[in-house]
Amino acid sequence: MKYTREWIDSVRERSDIVELIGSYVTLRRAGSNYTGLCPFHSERTPSFTVFPDTQSFFCFGCEAGGDAFTFVMRSENLEYPEAVEFLAKRAGIQIPETHEDSDQPRGISRARAYELNRAAARFYRDCLFDPAIGEAGMNYLRDTRGLDTAVIRHFGLGYAPNEFGVLLPHLKSLGFTEEEMRQCFLCGRSQSGRYYDYFRGRVMFPVINTAGEVVAFSGRDVTGTSKAKYLNSSDTPVFQKRKNLFALNFAKAHCAEQMILCEGNMDVVSMHAAGFENAVASLGTALTDEQARIMARYTKQVIIAYDGDSAGQRAAGRAMDIFARVGLDVRVLRITDAKDPDEYIRKFGTDAFARLLKGSSTGFSYRLDGVLNRYNIKEPEDRIKAAAELCGMVARVWSSAEREVYLQAVSERLGLPIDSLRRDVERAQARIQRDRHQSEARAARMSALALDDRVNPEAAGNIRAAAAEDTVLGLMLLYEEHRRAVREGAVSLTADDFVTAFNRRVFEAIMELENSDGGFSTAVLGEQFDPDEVGRLAKLAQARRNLSENGQSVLKAAVRTLQDEKNAVTKDDAPPEDSLERLLEKKRQKMHKSNG
Repeated sequence: MKYTREWIDSVRERSDIVELIGSYVTLRRAGSNYTGLCPFHSERTPSFTVFPDTQSFFCFGCEAGGDAFTFVMRSENLEYPEAVEFLAKRAGIQIPETHEDSDQPRGISRARAYELNRAAARFYRDCLFDPAIGEAGMNYLRDTRGLDTAVIRHFGLGYAPNEFGVLLPHLKSLGFTEEEMRQCFLCGRSQSGRYYDYFRGRVMFPVINTAGEVVAFSGRDVTGTSKAKYLNSSDTPVFQKRKNLFALNFAKAHCAEQMILCEGNMDVVSMHAAGFENAVASLGTALTDEQARIMARYTKQVIIAYDGDSAGQRAAGRAMDIFARVGLDVRVLRITDAKDPDEYIRKFGTDAFARLLKGSSTGFSYRLDGVLNRYNIKEPEDRIKAAAELCGMVARVWSSAEREVYLQAVSERLGLPIDSLRRDVERAQARIQRDRHQSEARAARMSALALDDRVNPEAAGNIRAAAAEDTVLGLMLLYEEHRRAVREGAVSLTADDFVTAFNRRVFEAIMELENSDGGFSTAVLGEQFDPDEVGRLAKLAQARRNLSENGQSVLKAAVRTLQDEKNAVTKDDAPPEDSLERLLEKKRQKMHKSNG
C-alpha cells in the first residue's frame, strides 16, 4: 500500500461525501439521505442516492456506487492513489512522501508518466522560445494566429523540432527509457527497432487534466509537408481521448452557466485569448458520451461552435444528440463569412463574436432549418417527407410544453394544420416507446442471465451459488458482527466455498482487512477493485441494508446454500444434458442468433 491505513482513513474522515458530491451534482434531501441526477449516466428522474450515515453513494439506474474515493475515481478519471491524493489536497491534508512499491506491475506507472510528460512539455516550450530552434513555431503562433507571449505561456505551448532524434536524447539524459517514451506516445519505433521522436515540425499543445497534470499532446504541423495537419497522442496509461477535453483545466472555473465546444485546439486558444474562457475542444475525435457527461458536471448549457463547413455542421448535429442524452441545453453557433471561430474573431473582433454567441440557435431551430433546407416544401411530396422527419424529431422531445412550441413552429413553417401534425407526433411517440420497451426487455433478459456481466461473468453459469455469495458478501460488507462471526468461526466459511472467482476475491479482501491490525475499512477496498467492481460491492451492500435484525440467520442460510452448490459443482464437473448450465448455453446461442 502506498500510504498508511491511518492516513487514508484520516482523508476519508475529512471528506464528507454529501459536500463532495454536492459540488458535482445538485442534491435534494430525501429523508435522511440525498438524491440527484446521476453524473455517470443520462437520466431525467433521479436514481442517484447519497447515504450520509455510511458515507457512500449508489445509483439505482447504472449501479455505480462506492465511497468518496470511488466517486473521485469515476468523476476525475483517476486511479485509487491519485483519488486519495486529490481528496487530501481538497481537505488541506499534507501528502506524505512515499516510495513506489517494488512490485509495480510491468509498464510505466502513472506517476512516472506524469513526470515524463512534464519533462517533455518543458522541452517543447524551451524549443519554442529558442530563436534558433523555434522560429517556425513562433512565426505561426504570433504572425499567423496573432497570439501574444502571455497567451502562449498560459497554455504552455511549445515546438517539436523537425528532426527524428531531439527529444529522445534529452529525455534519456533525465533518466527516462525509450520504452517509457513509447508508452507515453512521445516516440515511435521503426520495424528495424530504431526509436524516433513521434512529434516533429509541430506546434505543441499540452493536454492538461483537471488535476493540473500534463497527460498528452496535440501537435499542429507548421512545415506544410505532413498529410496530417494535427497529430494527437493515442491512449496511454494516463490518457484516454474519449474522457478528456482540451482546456477543461482552464474552462472549468468559467462555465457554470455556459460552455463553448470547439472543433480545434487553436479555436479554443484564440477564444480564451479574446476573453471567452469557457471554451473547450474534443481531442482529435468526434464528441463522445463520456466527454458530454464530463461537461454536464460543470455547466448547464453548451454552445456548439464547430466550423461552418458541411462537415462541421454534420458533426454539430451528432453532438446535439449526445448532449441531449445527458440533459444539457444545447445551442448551435452559425458562423458566416469565416471558416471557424478563430478566423471570425480575428476578422471581426470579440464584440462581434459575443453578439454571434447571443444569437446562437436552439438545437431544434438549427435542425428545423437544416431539414427545410434539404427539401423543396413547395412540392407536396417533399413537404410530406419534411413533415414526417420533423414530427419524428418533435416526438423525441421529453417536455410536453417544448413539444407544443416546436409543433407550432413546424406548423407555421410547413403551412400544415397543427392538429394533424400532433397526431403524427403521437404515432411517432408510440413507435419510439415500443422500440424502447423491446430494447429494455432485451436488456432485462441479458441481465437476468448475467450474459452482460463484466464484473462477475461466472454468475451466469452458477446462478444459485452466485446469489448466495452475494448475500454473504453484502452482509459482511455492511455489518461488523457478520465479519466477526466468520473470523471467529461461529459461521464456518472459507474462500474455497466460493464458486465464482470475483466473489472469492472479494471475500479474501474482506477477511484480509478484517484480520489486519487496522481492521476492516471500505476506504481501502478501492485499492484492490476498480470503480465498476466497487459499484458491484455497493449494490451487494445496498440490497441487504434492511437485514440487520435477522441478518445472522440469513447469513447462515446463505452459507449453507453456497456450500451445497459448491459440493454439487465439485461432484459433477460435467453437467448432464438437461442441467442449468446447458440450458443457459442454449439460451445464449438462441439470443445470439436472434440478435445476429
